[in-house]
This record gives sequence, structure tokens and C-alpha cells, in this order.
Amino acid sequence: MGQSDYFDEGALVAVLTTQPLGRALDYKAPEGGVMRGAFVEVPLGPRKVIGVVWGAGAGGFDLKKARSIARVLDVAPMREEMRAFLEKCGAYTLTSLPQMLRLATRAPGLSNPPSMQKVYRMGHKAPDRMTDARGRVLAVLEEFGALGFTLGELAEQAGVTSSVVKGLVKQGAVHEEDTPRDLPFARLDASRPGKELTEAQGVAADRLVQGQKAGVFGATLLWGITGSGKTEVYLEAVAEALRQGRQALVLLPEIALSADFMRRVEARFGAKAAEWHSGVTMTERRRVWKMVGEGGAQLVIGARSALFLPFQDLGLIVVDEEHDSSYKQEEGALYNARDMAVLRGSLCGAQVVLASATPSLESWSNAQSGKYELIELTSRYGVAVLPELRTIDMRQVKLPSNRWISPQLESAVKARMLKGEQSLLFLNRRGYAPVTLCRKCGEQIACTDCDARMVEHRFLKQLMCHQCGATRPIPEVCPSCEAEDTLAVVGPGVERLAEEAAERFPEARVAVLSSDLFGSARALKAQIMAIAEGAADVIIGTQLVAKGHNFPLLTLVGIIDADLSLQGSDMRAAERTFQQMRQVSGRAGRAEKAGVAMLQTYQPEHPVLRAIMSGEERQFWRAEADERRLSGMPPFGRLAGVVISAPNERDAFDLGEHLARNAAPLAKIGAQVFGPAPAPVARVRGRHRVRLLVKAPKDAPLQAALRAWLKGLKLPNQLRLSVDIDPQSFY
Repeated sequence: MGQSDYFDEGALVAVLTTQPLGRALDYKAPEGGVMRGAFVEVPLGPRKVIGVVWGAGAGGFDLKKARSIARVLDVAPMREEMRAFLEKCGAYTLTSLPQMLRLATRAPGLSNPPSMQKVYRMGHKAPDRMTDARGRVLAVLEEFGALGFTLGELAEQAGVTSSVVKGLVKQGAVHEEDTPRDLPFARLDASRPGKELTEAQGVAADRLVQGQKAGVFGATLLWGITGSGKTEVYLEAVAEALRQGRQALVLLPEIALSADFMRRVEARFGAKAAEWHSGVTMTERRRVWKMVGEGGAQLVIGARSALFLPFQDLGLIVVDEEHDSSYKQEEGALYNARDMAVLRGSLCGAQVVLASATPSLESWSNAQSGKYELIELTSRYGVAVLPELRTIDMRQVKLPSNRWISPQLESAVKARMLKGEQSLLFLNRRGYAPVTLCRKCGEQIACTDCDARMVEHRFLKQLMCHQCGATRPIPEVCPSCEAEDTLAVVGPGVERLAEEAAERFPEARVAVLSSDLFGSARALKAQIMAIAEGAADVIIGTQLVAKGHNFPLLTLVGIIDADLSLQGSDMRAAERTFQQMRQVSGRAGRAEKAGVAMLQTYQPEHPVLRAIMSGEERQFWRAEADERRLSGMPPFGRLAGVVISAPNERDAFDLGEHLARNAAPLAKIGAQVFGPAPAPVARVRGRHRVRLLVKAPKDAPLQAALRAWLKGLKLPNQLRLSVDIDPQSFY
């Protein structure tokens, strides 16, 4: 530790807080001094807030007025590597440092003394009388309460008020206790043998292990077809990182995937890894955050936000399903976890493995250029083979207007049921129906705050806006003309498809997998595990089912509307359709029994569908890359989206037009500005949205030009402006 890393008592230090001040503030070091990077609590106005000692104070004012740090928190200081990561990530995404620090301090109750951290677990006495509410509390604790809940969490999980929990505490049925000193996780045994690998897997694993042994940064694209055993390959790299005494992080795109993965990790290393996502209790998240910083958590399995945990010595980052769009944070700090994983790896000397069966064009391009190493797996693990692909030309099929399962697909499902096998019917549309209209006046029921139609969720007995989340009861009369019995639904969602499946296959056990139908991540994981063990004959699913699930009995996949994601003007529509169809099809035949994927389409000649059917993946990527290269679009050019929102549409347009007229800093780097124009979803939560799109050459200093362009811009109170570097969506 250098002299400049420690500040004596009374020295002036700069403390960065999570408050939106845009800069660090000066404070006096407390009694006993303080280290650079220490997490501290400081007074700010009448409140006390969490901050990090960022360096020496700037001074330049009467030091007698400087306030002192209130206390130093009992957690490991933020490492220099982490501070550099937050600075560089913020500079790349044009995000303020306080906002970046918020991402790195998401440990609930971090500043609370232990006496304030009450935890609730199962008690040893039965209540004097049992009610439904009490039964729900005890059921939650029985299933999930080993590590304890906070009062609010337990009440929320059980669907009761906190007074129900406190009543059970008084009777000894629930035990209230102070949080003990956070304990390290059980040590993972890296010497345990993994699954026997095929020759191709062994070669791939050896290359990853050798890269890990080098102990320096490197990025690898692990490109393997669905079912090729990518997970077992990169777990060998995890084992090597653990043997080196370094920590590893595996990012997953969907927290519902973690249950099966956690079981595989436990089987491989003999103990549970740490888990980090929104479905983990606050008590456990606090423990994970602290143990990661102290080195007491060797391996973390997490969602994109796990990238901002305070690792003591991070040696490996795996981004599984690296192509998945959920790695892009679309609110607040707009970052792509895939790209920021590469940045963090470069700063801490870690290997980064990007794994996918259908890589993003950006990663494919980096592998082709040699920026990333490329490792390929071209055959399925063991006896499993890729599913047979078939198209069903819906132009030749006559179906009633309220039916979507073709006779060919219906026959295939029935044949699977007779064999005791599972079928998956895929439709990437949540809810019961996307449109509800009045047959008398033609009104389509829309959200009052957004330019979006309300989606009927019949299972939940409500209409929902998928933009802002607003809900309302399903109306009995038309809200516009008040006519009775005139409301009709148009088009299918998974709930309506499930209704049809129940009619077509009355003997079948039908399960619906859609994120909005489960009250918690735990409930969703439990359903997925049950399905994997054979608890359903027909699975109805949204894109949730495309993300890495392994259902051994699943041998048929039916894609209800293969044309759905080809609609619209998104430049990534072809890429995303190809990825989604390939991923969904790949759920079939992952064990001993061969699988079939049937794609219902009105456009069987479409180039994307032809590429899917032919299996010519490289040809598809090359054609897609050539098209992007000619148009100067990513990954062969740079994009930045600017969204202005305001209660008044004219105000938003006025600011957009002002920016478009005064874009000299962008013109200097050869960038073009398109717009302003109404956003595709022009109103969200009552605010009008206007977009500008900045397109620049690949090597142009885009961030510096954007900063110069927006410098000095003062926004009126009602206006908001956000900048999205490398946008993934354009809604």
C-alpha cells in the first residue's frame, strides 16, 4: 500500500457518493484515518449517505467548513481496478460516476449496523391456530428460508401483512434474530472430475484452460451448436481459475435458467456457488456482495448486474448466450454487459469467454478479425443429434380465424403424446391477445399514458400495457361507445394458444412458461424444474424457453408464427429472428431421442428462413455482415441514439431541432445526425418521445464528439435527454 493510498485523520479526501451531484465532495478523514477506496458514510445536508473515498480532496475553500466522514463501513475497500472500471464504463456510455457507483453498491442495508438487520427463519413451535395467511408464511419459510428473509421480503413472498409475521414470532412459529457475521460460502473443490468430454470438447476445454493459465486478459468466442456441451467446456476454465485461487463470474441472460445451472455447478464442484439476481433475498444479496469483496465467494452465477460486484481477484468472466438482448440495460445506465465484461476483463487481467450457439454479429466479426479467439463445437454431445427442421406453408392451410395450430403440427403433437414425449409450442407474445377492439365503433383499447394497445392477460383477469406496466380490469362494455357485448380480441398470445391446446389435446397436461404468470423467480424456476422432470406433455412458451433450458423428454418444437419477428424496420431483425428460431428449435432432441422442429410460416422463401432450414450459418453471417458493411452499420460503423422526452410534444421537438441544427462537433468526425422524429412508441407514461440517431465511422471518437455536442446544454425541468451508445432497440 503506497503512501498516497492512505489518508491520515483530518486529511481532506474526495468522497464519491451515489447522489446525482456529478462529482466527488470533500470531507475530512475520520479518527484513525481512511484508505483510498474505503466505503464510508458521510453527512450530506440533513442525511447520511454511502460513498467511496476516491482520492485526495480538491480543497480551495475554508477547511474549517469541511465536514468529517461519519464512519468507515466494515466491508473490503473498493479496489483500484474496480474504480477504473466504473470510470471507463461511465466514459464509454456517457453515464455520470455517481450513477455508475449506484450499480456497484447494490447491497441492501450495506450501511446498517448488524442490530438493524433482523432476519426471519422457521421457528420450533406450532401456532395456536392456523389460518391461510399463516400457512403461506410457514410454507415460504419451509421451502426457501434457510438463509432467512427480512420482514418485508417474507411478507411479500407470502402475500400477507407484516403483522401476520410478527404474530407468528410472538408464538414461536417464526424466529426473529439479528444477522450474524456474514459467513463465507463453502469452498468449491476444483480437483473433482467433471463429466467425460468428447474429443472435440476436450480440445476446446484445453484451449480455454491454457488461456486461463496464461494469467492475462484474453477474449474467446465459444461458438457451439445447441446441445454441443458448451457449459461443460467452460466449466473446465472455471475449475482452472479456482485452482489458481482466483474468482470466476458466469453471467446468464435469464435468472430462471439458474436453477439447472446451479445444480450442474454443485455436481461439478461439490458445493453451491453464490447467486446474484433480483430473485435472491436481500439478506443473501448482502452476504454475496460482502463475501465477493473479501474473497469468501469463489464463483458467482448472476444476471448482468453481477458484473459490478466488488471482486477481490476476478480471473474469469463467462457470458453465456452472449447474443441475448437482455444483456443490454435499457433504463438508467445504458450499458451492454457483454461489452462491459470484455472491458472489465481487460482491466483485471481476466479471461473472458463469450458462449453462444448463435453469436451476435459483433462477436462473430471480432472473431473473424482475430480480435477474439474462436473455438468451435460442431456436433451435439453424446448420442444427441440436431433436430430435423421442417416448414409448414400456412398459405396452404385453412384454419378458422380463432385457431393457430395447423393440422400437421396437431398430428405431430399427438404422436409425441402417445410416445410419452413432450412438445413445445412457441409464440413470442405474452398474454391472451395483443388487441381488444369494439366491433361497433372500432375502438382499440389503448393505454391512457402510452401510444400502445393494452394486451389482455385473461389468466390474470386484466389488461396490461407492455410499455409502462399499467393495468386495468377487463372491461364489460366498450370504454368509448359504452356498447355491451361488442368487445372482441384479435390475434393470439401464449394464454390464448394454451386455451386452444387444451381443446385440441384434452388429455394433455399443458404448462405455460411466460414471465408474467409467476409471482417470483423461485416459482418460475420450480415450474421449469417440474417440466424437465416430465410434469407436462405440451409446453406453451415465449422467448423465455429459448434461453438454454434442457428438457430431456422434449422432442418436438412447433413455432407458431415464424414470421413475427421479421416484421418492422429494426436493422437486427434478420439476425434476431435467425438466433431465436435456431435457439428455440435447438430445445428439441437434446437427449437420446431425435427431435423435430416445425416452423409455421407465410414466407417460406424468406432468406432468413431459408438460412435456418439449410443450416448454412456461415453463409447467413457473411451475407448479413456484407449488408451491414455496405451501409456502415454496426459492427462496421457506430451508432448512438438520443431520446428526448417531455410532457409537451412541441418542447421535445424544439430541443431535437436545436440539436440537429448545431451538430458541428459531430460533423467534424464525419458523423451524420438523423431526425428528430417521433419515436416508434411516441408516448410512454404520459411523456412524448422524440429520437435522433447519430451514425459515425467505426473508428471515429464518438463519445468525445457527443460530449462536445451536448456540453453546456441546460434542460428545462420538464425535459429529459438520454444517450444510448450502441443501441440495441429503437422503440
